[in-house]
Amino acid sequence: MPYVRDSFWRGRVWTSEDDMQAAAIVWCREVAGRRQHRSLDGAAPAIVFTAVEADALRALPVARFELARWSTPKVGPDCHIKVAKALYSVPWRLIGRTVDAREGDRMVEVFVDGDLVKTHRRVERGRQTDYSDYPPEKVAFFMRTPAWCRRRALELGPHVTELIGLLLEINALHRLRSAQGVIGLADRHGVERLDAACRRAIEVDDPSYRTVKGILVAGTEHADRPAVVAPTAPAHLHGQAALFAVIDTDEAAG
Repeated sequence: MPYVRDSFWRGRVWTSEDDMQAAAIVWCREVAGRRQHRSLDGAAPAIVFTAVEADALRALPVARFELARWSTPKVGPDCHIKVAKALYSVPWRLIGRTVDAREGDRMVEVFVDGDLVKTHRRVERGRQTDYSDYPPEKVAFFMRTPAWCRRRALELGPHVTELIGLLLEINALHRLRSAQGVIGLADRHGVERLDAACRRAIEVDDPSYRTVKGILVAGTEHADRPAVVAPTAPAHLHGQAALFAVIDTDEAAG
């Protein structure tokens, strides 16, 4: 550094960066490269480079060298870390741990104890989420999309289909959990009872998960249908027509 400072920099003035770089190339070739170097037993650096070092050089990388920024974010309860102004998911087993994040121009890489555990495309803002990073029970939620709910409802009955359609008609993503909950009730209460409960919920104008579940728990999915019960009172207490109907039946049997 002292040699470069005294031989190249001192007393020189450049008008631009390009001018300085061009002058540096000329200086390396005609001044520094030709001098007798004590560490090389008096040989010129340019001659040693041509004779020994040039053939040992490797080709330049195809990709441009990338300046990266490192940080040590902590994995939040939602399986995401914050790098710059964006959030990136990592495997759920790392929740609560501090990781090493490398932010390049195009990619964000996450390391734990020196091992690469996650790679994302870099974004300026927002979220980059890989649903496979979530616990299995959370993955099921994200895989059961509104389209899946509608297909499954068709398998469970016409009233389930109608109720799911009403739930997902507006703000489908907001009501997705309710639709999933209704479909899940078939596992506990059976398909026939669920379809009847959905019919009952639609009739009372409250097609919601809470109402369907309440109907099933109370066992009132058929409460609106009249029960067929045999008369227990004597025939003469039901009027003249019923009395003579019983008499005619007895005579016919005799």
